[in-house]
Amino acid sequence: MKLKFIKAQEIDRNVKATIHTSGKLGFSSDAAKKLRLSDNTRSVMIALNEDDTTDENLYIKTLDEQNDDAFSIIKAGEYYYVNTKAFFDNYNIDYRNSKIIYDIVEFEYEGEKMFKFIKREVKKKKKIE
Repeated sequence: MKLKFIKAQEIDRNVKATIHTSGKLGFSSDAAKKLRLSDNTRSVMIALNEDDTTDENLYIKTLDEQNDDAFSIIKAGEYYYVNTKAFFDNYNIDYRNSKIIYDIVEFEYEGEKMFKFIKREVKKKKKIE
């Protein structure tokens, strides 16, 4: 047997995107690094799994150019986000009543590097009045 010890500092942490109550999809700083977001990254294309309608994950491709079919990436200070409110509203993703977080993993699709946003949902606690 040969053991390989895993170094904690080499594991991706906090690589996530969160839907804000405004409908914007915001990226943690670690997520921005993993997605290689920079001043040169202009937009993202968002895909859904047509073969499995129960798959609630998002599939993301980053682009270095503007594309009419893509969502523009907006930078505010060191923070990146995408205005996805209309997308989430159109696909009935209830970000108002649930905290929706996507864990991000890299994968290859048709020879291209893409990112799978794996959905986690936490129901928001109702405020006591």
